[in-house]
Amino acid sequence: MNVIAKSTNIAPFVKATINVISTGLKPVASTSKILRKEFVIPSIERTTSYTLYQDIQFLGPLRITLGIGVNSQVMQRRLAHTDIKVPNFDSVRKDNFKNPNIRKMDNSSTPKAFSYLLSAGAGVASAYTTKTFVEQIIFSFSASAEVLAMAKIEIKLDAIPEGKNVVFKWRGKPLFIRHRTATEIETESKVDVSTLRDPEADTDRVQKPEWLVVIGVCTHLGCVPIANAGEFGGYYCPCHGSHYDASGRIRKGPAPLNLEVPQHQFVDNLLIVG
Repeated sequence: MNVIAKSTNIAPFVKATINVISTGLKPVASTSKILRKEFVIPSIERTTSYTLYQDIQFLGPLRITLGIGVNSQVMQRRLAHTDIKVPNFDSVRKDNFKNPNIRKMDNSSTPKAFSYLLSAGAGVASAYTTKTFVEQIIFSFSASAEVLAMAKIEIKLDAIPEGKNVVFKWRGKPLFIRHRTATEIETESKVDVSTLRDPEADTDRVQKPEWLVVIGVCTHLGCVPIANAGEFGGYYCPCHGSHYDASGRIRKGPAPLNLEVPQHQFVDNLLIVG
């Protein structure tokens, strides 16, 4: 090879020549043929951990040729962890499930009764738990035992003499129980209802004529009236001058309504309010 180069100052006149001389040798043709072994992958019906392990063993070493930080590197079986044996759980498996080529649903001898029993038991337990939880929520909104005990009051009528008014506490309010005399009963029954501010007959306010049961709260501003006082011999509210008769009806003063009659009943010689 002969190369002729000029100075850089005469770059346009640079000329290079290359002479190739043949040696007369010819490439040797190979008469041998490369024997290649054809690998035939057996057909596998189902893919399980066992069949995957057999595939990896049959294919031989794994070659990783593409990836992050990989440049035609050869990964042997040991580095790819392909020599790890698949765990064998035959010692804890039932005899019906030891064959890896048979699916569980295809095994007609599967004890389905146990699965049904387990599902039914779980369903019953869940339903009972839900029922208890809902009941606890509902009961939390109901009144407590102390409140229910105060909802009703029982009064022995033998302890109240005739002509007396006794005060009890019921649901945080004063309760007036009046044992009326025959004179009071006759007087209240003769009152002209049309002249009353809150028209109401005496017979509509009592279940037994001799017993008057009212809540001792003035209907004006919620004060507590005084028994056996006032112009009509019933109740008198000193706060603003409201007068009630022996039937608890408003007869004079600013109160707009009669004294409230609570729900009550008589059982023998016992009065139950509430």
